Amino acid sequence: MSEEQHEDYTIDVTPIRRTIAERTRRSLSEVPHAFMMMEADVTNLVRLRHAAKERFLQQEGVALTYLPFLVNAVVCAIKEHPLMNSIYVNDKIMVKKDVNLSLLVGTEHAVWAPVLKQADRLSIAGLAIEIDKVTRKAREGRLKLEDLQGGTFTVNNTGSFGSISSYPTVNQPQAAILTFESIVNKPVVLDEMIAVRSMVHLCLSLDHRILNGTVCGSFLQSVRGNLENIQLNTQLY
Repeated sequence: MSEEQHEDYTIDVTPIRRTIAERTRRSLSEVPHAFMMMEADVTNLVRLRHAAKERFLQQEGVALTYLPFLVNAVVCAIKEHPLMNSIYVNDKIMVKKDVNLSLLVGTEHAVWAPVLKQADRLSIAGLAIEIDKVTRKAREGRLKLEDLQGGTFTVNNTGSFGSISSYPTVNQPQAAILTFESIVNKPVVLDEMIAVRSMVHLCLSLDHRILNGTVCGSFLQSVRGNLENIQLNTQLY
């Protein structure tokens, strides 16, 4: 290792980093945050993805990750709980019709939030293709302003880093953000017997001006139920 590598050095704060810091500071100071977490059994999801991923890659040229299954579960839950798909503007709550999901994508220099427009109209396969498209654009620096506008709910796949629990910051002016943590094999009680299952934490941060524990608890139960109801014959298209 050279002598220079042992010395202190500085990194300029870029406009992007400054903007992210300011938005985070404003969200934490203006939004009354609250947090909830539930654990979901995604054993069947793991099995389905394992069985389908090679064929899907051959057919679509896109890797089949866990994220489109989560996004689909979130979209279906939002349809049952439309208040989750709200934004806070000028001391009013605006419930949005279209489900436009912001997806957090981290790069070395920034965290982007490209939007999956009208995610409620896409199948699991369609979501996988769109997620691949926007994440590639983010990591290659090809995002345009319109790619980042209009989000109504945010999802973050923190599990890709091995995280098992997090407390995300609400993406203003949206009402909530959900993180999908790392899938971990754990012993659980199933039909009065111990079984090893694939379990995951779903962590939700919410704006208490819009949402409360009753709404969010019911929403998280729906997300969990949607994930746990996945079977090997669940259709991707």
